[in-house]
Amino acid sequence: MLNEPLVVVGIAIVAIAAGYFIRYTIGARRINSLENKLQEDLRKAKNKAQDIVLEAKNKAVELLDEAKEEDKERKASLDRLEERFLKKDEEFGRKEDEFRKERERLEKQTQELAESANEIEKIRERATEALAEAAGLTKEEAKQKLLTEIQNEHREELAKTIANLARERNEEVEKKSVEIITAAMQRYSRSHVSELTTSVFTLPSEDLKGKIIGREGRNIRTLERMTGTEFIIDETPESIIISSFDPLRREIARLTLQKLIKDGRIQPAKIEEKVEEAKSEIEQRMQEIGEEAAQEIGVYDFPKEIVQLLGRLNFRTSFGQNVLTHSIEMAHLAGMIAAELGANVDVAKKGALLHDIGKAIDHEVPGTHVELGRKILKKYGIDTAVIAAMESHHEEYPFSTPESFIVAAVDALSAARPGARRGTLESYVKRLEDLERIAMEFKGVKQAYAVSAGRELRVFVVPEQIDDFMALQLARDVAAKIQSELKYPGEIKVNVIREVRAVEYAK
Repeated sequence: MLNEPLVVVGIAIVAIAAGYFIRYTIGARRINSLENKLQEDLRKAKNKAQDIVLEAKNKAVELLDEAKEEDKERKASLDRLEERFLKKDEEFGRKEDEFRKERERLEKQTQELAESANEIEKIRERATEALAEAAGLTKEEAKQKLLTEIQNEHREELAKTIANLARERNEEVEKKSVEIITAAMQRYSRSHVSELTTSVFTLPSEDLKGKIIGREGRNIRTLERMTGTEFIIDETPESIIISSFDPLRREIARLTLQKLIKDGRIQPAKIEEKVEEAKSEIEQRMQEIGEEAAQEIGVYDFPKEIVQLLGRLNFRTSFGQNVLTHSIEMAHLAGMIAAELGANVDVAKKGALLHDIGKAIDHEVPGTHVELGRKILKKYGIDTAVIAAMESHHEEYPFSTPESFIVAAVDALSAARPGARRGTLESYVKRLEDLERIAMEFKGVKQAYAVSAGRELRVFVVPEQIDDFMALQLARDVAAKIQSELKYPGEIKVNVIREVRAVEYAK
């Protein structure tokens, strides 16, 4: 019993020793296994590295072979190019030799010809000297004597022949031109009435005159202020006379009256509304009138703006002659004459129709109507041949084409025929335009109208710029300038009108 603990201890020691041995044995095996694995991995890595190096060497060999092949091909290509250049150089050298030989041959021939020409000239001079010596005259004396004898012998005959030819030619040209002009005027016959300075508006009833005048004349004053015309009420029964030198203003006033009577309400606010409506309607009518004029002539390629200005000419006069009617008449005559003379019919007709186009805006823009017309036509891309045809009709520009002569001729024909124009009316209108121009030159003037046949000038000012005292001074200044610049019979009343409106809305 006493040895049992020792036995147990001994067993334990044996067990511990056995466990240690087993553990050591297992650890040793694991170490051997890991070393073997590492050696195997190292061996595989060395083999793989050798494979990579071998593959790289093979790739390098392939690239080197390719580079050698490309270099070989490049050398072969360079050799072929060099061979071609050598052949070209030989060919150029051969041609250069041929050209040099040909040049030498031509130079030799030229020298031979020059020598032959010199020899011929010497022979001719010797022959001339011999003839002059035989006749007892020098070469220049013989030449002059021959010319003098021929001139004396045939002078009278030549003079008569030249005179007869000139006379016959002039007669023929004059006869032909008269035939062409008279035939053109006979083929185109158009009635024409000189424009007046008044328009008559017929009223449906005499009672409407009171409504048009309005309380204390406020309606009639508004009408005259807005339209720039003068209304004569009591001169004729059941009618009103609208007076103005400007046909466009008269037409706006007539349309305004027509619209007011149709509406039935005649008051200042309604008058202003109807005046604006009339102006818009007139703009539309101008377009229609311009289109009708272009169609009558047979022109269909004008821009819309040019057609609008043509219609505006219907409300312009020159020496009492309607400018649009005058232009249409000229276009017809120009087309006929151009056809007879073989000129460009289309250019002649367009040049005649547009010759006074500048008059459509000459009230608004400074400059002669010819210069304004040229600028308008250039702006809207009209053919330069048409501009050349119209710009010379007052000889401000030289005649550059046959059509320009035709336009100037038909302008004189249309304007100079009996009854076409009235000089006194033109001077009267010019005086009224000058009156309005002088007033508009002053600062603060909004609008100016010459009325009562030029005996009164109504000047409307901007109330924010001109006060009551300045209005008095403005009237004196305008009157003084009119007196210094214009010549006129009697006296002219300058009426400066300053209107202030206060508007507020009740809401």
